[in-house]
Amino acid sequence: MAASVRPLLERMIFRRSSRAVFVSAADGWRPSPRCYATPSCRSFSGGAAEKSTHFGFETVPESEKAKKVYAVFENVAHKYDVMNDAMSLGIHRLWKDALLRAAHPQPGARLLDVAGGTGDIAFRFLEYVGSQKRRRDGRSASWQDICEKDPGNREEGEEGAARDSRVVVCDINKEMLKVGRRKARRTGLADGVLWVAGDAEELPFDDAQFDIYTIAFGLRNVTHVELALREALRVLKPGGRFMCLEFSKVTHPVLARLYDAYSFQVIPVLGEVIAGDWKSYRYLVESIRKFPAQEELKELLEDAGFCCVGYRNLSGGVVSLHSGFKL
Repeated sequence: MAASVRPLLERMIFRRSSRAVFVSAADGWRPSPRCYATPSCRSFSGGAAEKSTHFGFETVPESEKAKKVYAVFENVAHKYDVMNDAMSLGIHRLWKDALLRAAHPQPGARLLDVAGGTGDIAFRFLEYVGSQKRRRDGRSASWQDICEKDPGNREEGEEGAARDSRVVVCDINKEMLKVGRRKARRTGLADGVLWVAGDAEELPFDDAQFDIYTIAFGLRNVTHVELALREALRVLKPGGRFMCLEFSKVTHPVLARLYDAYSFQVIPVLGEVIAGDWKSYRYLVESIRKFPAQEELKELLEDAGFCCVGYRNLSGGVVSLHSGFKL
């Protein structure tokens, strides 16, 4: 059933003039007819002086950052989930659960999870929606429920499974996506997720396709945050919700000192011991310090066009959860 839904979903969500993407298929990675060959297909004028940006504490040309970030996650992809547990002592699971509870998706919602390569948010979404469906089905059936269950009332090509689990994972890094797809097969959720390689700054989807856009611990790795936010707004339906889970500025001064010491002295060592990669985790720590603080990110969301923007701190501001709506 889910296999028959996949071609319909692809036709509905992919931009006809967008960059190439790679979507999961039964026979592996399958390129769609677009020209997505490098970590970023953005080009720059050879005559103009190129702008610089940060890669952790290092200053690099803008055109180089995407390549460097790609290499970081390519190197750590196979140990990414293990390192998340080690670095956060497992607390990242609670942060992600908090995101899903705040989003409160219902059966029939369509999710786009950007920078979600290993599938943590996608799998939680499917589980949450499934629990909501079971709760709804446990109540007395309404006339609308009866109509929905009648196959004769469905539109042509529509399947019941598509109503309950419409989730697309979009990540620029194919190694991260491969890890996510393997996890999906192990957990029996392979048919519920569409995996797409794409750039957060140039999403390969048509306008107004998704009810919820999530990005967890990925926005700080984007070269042009403002572009990524505008793309998020574009692909959301009117009334759709943007949610960003990201490391932020610790609010308590004592906790901030302890957090800095742990970040710079312990996390890179864990990266070397567990993943054999000290430099990549040094970058991840530095990238947190260069990312906008809570209020600044709130302003960026408002400038991008989101309404009713707010945030709440988790774990004393180690992480913040930002939310905004498209009207």
